Amino acid sequence: MAARSGPPLCLRDVPVFTDRAVSKQSGNMDFSADEIGAVRLSLRVAFWAMLGSLPFGLVTALVLARGRFWGKILLDGVVHLPLVMPPVVTGYLLLLLFGRHGPLGRFFAESLGIVFAFRWTGAALACAVMGFPLLVRAIRLSLEAVDRRLEEAAGTLGAGRTFVFLLVTLPLIVPGIVAGMVLSFARSLGEFGATITFVSNIPGETRTIASAIYTLTQTPGGDIGALRLTLVSIALSLVALLAADLLAQRLGRRLLGD
Repeated sequence: MAARSGPPLCLRDVPVFTDRAVSKQSGNMDFSADEIGAVRLSLRVAFWAMLGSLPFGLVTALVLARGRFWGKILLDGVVHLPLVMPPVVTGYLLLLLFGRHGPLGRFFAESLGIVFAFRWTGAALACAVMGFPLLVRAIRLSLEAVDRRLEEAAGTLGAGRTFVFLLVTLPLIVPGIVAGMVLSFARSLGEFGATITFVSNIPGETRTIASAIYTLTQTPGGDIGALRLTLVSIALSLVALLAADLLAQRLGRRLLGD
C-alpha cells in the first residue's frame, strides 16, 4: 500500500496563521489583521454571551435564593457543573445538543434559522454556559443579602410581588447584577476548551483571542503574536474587573444615600 503523502488527516483542515502574516509581524508589536479580528470577535462573543445569559441568570438566582422546593440542591449542582467539569466535556455536550443534527440545534435551525455549530453564535453560547455559574452566584449572593423586612414593609402598604421586586429588590441587587455580568464577560474572553470543541477554530468566524493564541503557539515564528494577544487579554480582563468594582461601589453608595 502506497504511503499517504501530506500532513496527517487531523491537521489538514486546521486553519493557521499564514507564514507571510507571521513573518511580517515577527520582531515587532504591530498587530496583524488576523489578530485584530480575533480581538474584535472575542469582544463581540463575550458581549452577547453576557447579555444573552443575563435574563436566565437572574431567574435562576431568584429561584435558588428564594425558592423552597425538592431538588433545589440538584439544580444548584447542575448550574455550577461548568465550573468543575472539563471545558471539553461541556463543549462536547453542546455539540451533541446544539449541533446541526442535535435535537435543539435542528429545532433552532429549522424554526428560527439560528445555527450554532461552527458559527460565532455557537461560540457565544459556549461562553454563556461557561460564565453562567459566575453570573448566577453573584446575583444570588446579592439577593440573599437583601433585608427581607424592606420587602415586607412594601407589601404591607399594598404593593404586589412584582411591584416589590421591581421597585425594592431589583435596585438593591444592581451591584450584584453588575458584578455578575462583568465576571461572565471576563470569563467569556478567556474561554477556550468548550469553544474550540463546539465550534472549532475558524478564522473570522470562531477564532477568539484564546484560540488565536493557541494557533500562534503552534505556528513557527508566532511567539510575538501570541505575546501581543496575551497582553491584550490581560489588559481587557483587568479593565473589566476594575470597572465592575468601581461601578458596584458607586451604585452601592447611591443606594445607601451617600
